[in-house]
Amino acid sequence: MKYKWIKILRWVLIGVLIALAIWLLNKFGIEQVREQVSRFGIWAPVIVFGLRFTSIIVPVLPGTAYAILAGGLFGFVQGLLVVALADLASCTFNFYIARRYGRGLVERFVGEQFMEKVDRLGQRHLEGNFFLMTGFLMTGLFDFAAYAVGLTKTRWQSYLIALVVSILIAKPLWVAAGAGIFEGSQLFLGFALLGAFGIGIVTAVVQRKPNQ
Repeated sequence: MKYKWIKILRWVLIGVLIALAIWLLNKFGIEQVREQVSRFGIWAPVIVFGLRFTSIIVPVLPGTAYAILAGGLFGFVQGLLVVALADLASCTFNFYIARRYGRGLVERFVGEQFMEKVDRLGQRHLEGNFFLMTGFLMTGLFDFAAYAVGLTKTRWQSYLIALVVSILIAKPLWVAAGAGIFEGSQLFLGFALLGAFGIGIVTAVVQRKPNQ
């Protein structure tokens, strides 16, 4: 029951962040918002990077909204660069923490109520199936999957390749959605919708795959 409420709260926070971004857009306009953001210089992408990084290290925090926000504030290319680097750094950190310090420290980051999800992912034989591991890293469970893979005997080289592939395939989706919403670009929105459909299929396939 507690996990259910935390999950609901997570999506509520995502909704609030998106609503706040849309309100700022309607009130000031995207160009003025970006102009204000640009005054922070290098600190603007650094802040978004930090928020995205933290939301993956502590999975209870909403990370999707920051990917959409990055696309809206910085445009598709720069926004994707910020999100991709944040995901690469944080998921590598998750893997390292799990591999170096084990289950006890992982539980401190994800919380006792979410540790069961990490354990379930670890039981999917991810270490023996590169494509299944890549598939889970493409889904919304990628932060938990990074911890789960770290608790297996998967070689870090294989994990890193799977992580990079998943980032290149899945991360442009949310950044494109943000760029499309903020800029009114039908091309980006169309790409995001097609991507969402594809990721949805991948999620359904890997979650239904039997443990055997």
